[in-house]
Amino acid sequence: MKRQNISSGAKWEDVVGYSRAVRMGNVVEVAGTTAIDGDQIIGEGNAYEQTKFIFLKIEKALKDAGASLSDVIRTRMYVTDISKWEEIGKAHGEFFSKIKPVTSMVEVKALIDPRMLVEIEVSAVIA
Repeated sequence: MKRQNISSGAKWEDVVGYSRAVRMGNVVEVAGTTAIDGDQIIGEGNAYEQTKFIFLKIEKALKDAGASLSDVIRTRMYVTDISKWEEIGKAHGEFFSKIKPVTSMVEVKALIDPRMLVEIEVSAVIA
């Protein structure tokens, strides 16, 4: 089975040794994705805006792997403040209300940068 590594070009991919996404056969896994764009946090202080931006980044990674949001079967959301679940859930629903993947939302103590409020990873299977 052929492996396809998808890079976003972020400097951390080589430093840490990871890919934005990996496709093997018809399965695509997208790495934990945050609302960072270069050195800037998009939607700083706003969990809803961060979540929307993250799903746009994930959508691009899926497209680069030959998949789409409609192929997503699972989302995993790591949040630093579970009391913001409705904001995060609203953004999730805007992307997945018709697709309805299985999901998890888990509160974590912290992400790499304290301005990051949400980190999301997805699994997709191309039909």
